[in-house]
Amino acid sequence: MFRIASLSGNRWASLGIEKQQSTKGGSLTSFSLNIYKGFSLFFGLLFVTFSVVGCFRPESSLAGRADDHDAFLSGSKSEPPAINLDQRTERSLQRYGETVRKYSYKYDLDWRLVMAVMRHESRFSADAVSHRGAFGLMQIMPATQIELAGKLGVKETESPSNNIKAGIFHLQKLYRSIGGSDEENHIRLTLAAYNSGLNRVLDAQDVAQYLGYNPQNWQSVKSVLPLLTKRYQNLHRSIWQSGKPRAGYFTDWNQTQLYVESIMAYYDQYQVALK
Repeated sequence: MFRIASLSGNRWASLGIEKQQSTKGGSLTSFSLNIYKGFSLFFGLLFVTFSVVGCFRPESSLAGRADDHDAFLSGSKSEPPAINLDQRTERSLQRYGETVRKYSYKYDLDWRLVMAVMRHESRFSADAVSHRGAFGLMQIMPATQIELAGKLGVKETESPSNNIKAGIFHLQKLYRSIGGSDEENHIRLTLAAYNSGLNRVLDAQDVAQYLGYNPQNWQSVKSVLPLLTKRYQNLHRSIWQSGKPRAGYFTDWNQTQLYVESIMAYYDQYQVALK
């Protein structure tokens, strides 16, 4: 770049010399020569300046865009907004949260899972009664109520506190009675047993194992629940000596499938919203 400027200066200088030879008067010749030298120096420096600035300006611009891009990415990676709880859940936390935490801790369960069960079972209504006779926040069946009351040493399980305690105790009992390939599958199988009964799930696990599926995987058990209906008697004879599932034929398999998925959806929400 400097070499080009120098050549430009020589050109202008030569032109000045030619001008000097054709112009009369020494002062005018000297003045013209100085002007040409001044222009030569000015344009030479100007050329160098634009060359240098021209090299760095794009880099500076890209650096600015990179900073903006990094700022955008850092903003996009911020923590997701907290999930707002519905009013029914918030009111239930105020009323029963302490009791749920107390017994969940005692029986080694995630209290947020218990809240998810309560939400689906009774919608947090302590007076809820199903068409099958299940009652309370945890919707405990009458036959199960008698067994749980005796084991827990309480006279009743209708009151909110005892109903929560009995429901959590029952969940933990089912959890220990059934296996799972991992924690999530273990929980899902436990929920299926809470809804349909432990023997129903054990029957489904027998079918899954007979067909070569993993009996400790919820998806395997879920897929064979319809095979517990009466139309698959030939299959049943190949699995059980009695010729039918130990818990009898199962017609509400679809309800159990939806039950598990519904509670797990609530549980996922509560794991994010409740710490």
